[in-house]
Amino acid sequence: MNRTEVLELIANRENSRVEFKRDDIHPDQLTKEMSALLNLEGGVILLGVEEGGQISGLTRSREEAEEWVMNIARNNLQPPTTPVWTSVLMEDGSTVGIVELPPDSPGKPHKAKRGKAWVTFTRVGSESQEATREEEGRLYQAAGLVRYEIKAVPDMGLESLDMERIESYLRDVLQRPVPSPSDPASWRRLLLNTDLLVAATNRDYASVAGLLLFGKSPNRRLPQAGVTAAAFPGAEKDYNTVDEERIRGPLTPIVSNRGDTVERGVIDRTVDFVKRNMGSVAWLEGGRRRREGAFPLDAVREAVVNALVHRDYAHEGTDVEVSLYADRLEVISPGRLPNGVTVEKMREGVVRVARNELLKEILRDYRYVEHQGMGVRNRIIESMRQHNGTEPDLKETEDRFLVRLWKAQPTPSGSDKAP
Repeated sequence: MNRTEVLELIANRENSRVEFKRDDIHPDQLTKEMSALLNLEGGVILLGVEEGGQISGLTRSREEAEEWVMNIARNNLQPPTTPVWTSVLMEDGSTVGIVELPPDSPGKPHKAKRGKAWVTFTRVGSESQEATREEEGRLYQAAGLVRYEIKAVPDMGLESLDMERIESYLRDVLQRPVPSPSDPASWRRLLLNTDLLVAATNRDYASVAGLLLFGKSPNRRLPQAGVTAAAFPGAEKDYNTVDEERIRGPLTPIVSNRGDTVERGVIDRTVDFVKRNMGSVAWLEGGRRRREGAFPLDAVREAVVNALVHRDYAHEGTDVEVSLYADRLEVISPGRLPNGVTVEKMREGVVRVARNELLKEILRDYRYVEHQGMGVRNRIIESMRQHNGTEPDLKETEDRFLVRLWKAQPTPSGSDKAP
């Protein structure tokens, strides 16, 4: 990093990836900032820069400052890390130390030493704050250390699962024999082995995935399960909706032995909502008027399935949002993309990582999910190109992922609408 780049960072002020600090702060303060940046998406700490952006410079030699930073990163972080250290001589003769922290640390979550305790910090805008229990849980989940989907759901036992739906999955989707209703031991063993049940000390509980897929009333204990769908008359959100629905229940359908849907689940009901509200487009072809749906249903279904399968269910109380506007469809999934997944990889069809592996595997059995991980590329991007020549928007922010499908080529101003 050179002098011009340092001045540009200072001019842009502190943000979620840039922190200013003096180099005579207590080690715990520096460790806090390191932990927070590592636990989000990495960043830069400028040592010798005041909070307001004034350059005060290092109070020790470059060599002493580097040794001080490396010792803190090695001894006051758990797990330890090795940042990239550089220093830049400024025009006034002062020196700014630069501590660069990688965006994809394999050691997440990093804990910072605070006295005798070890504390997890995270970045909220330009501030570093102690992580809440929910935020820390998401960090462990993102690192693959904890699978939220196979956690037990308190007070929700075997009776909370729809056994008719589970039998339909085993018998009619997987084409495998099912235990007799008079053999509860075999049923228990099967459900524990498939992670739909979790054994506890005194009783068995339904897992998060078990409730989401096959629960009678998943929202009783998982308020984040389901979809909030709305259709608006114009191009912006409005109090006056054309149609709206809170779609609740299990994700999966009940199917017959011939593969016909007997009772629809959340995925199909959400697609139905879009289908009845998306309208149609018409054009002349060889003197004849042609008409078809505004969006290809393959693209709609893939966007909905991805949002429900890959969302971060540790974000409690936040539904998947499906919003129809006069010019577009938006599907918003709570949470960032899983570690290692990028928008570019999704576009290329090379994504093999799943946050909720059990959800993905069971919904793959229902043929909602593609085996090769090519769903976004084939079913969304290519389908929209063939349908109307538009390019879908795929956008990740700090706490959600957005898929936007256009009814027609957007105007230059319309293409930049905020998610």
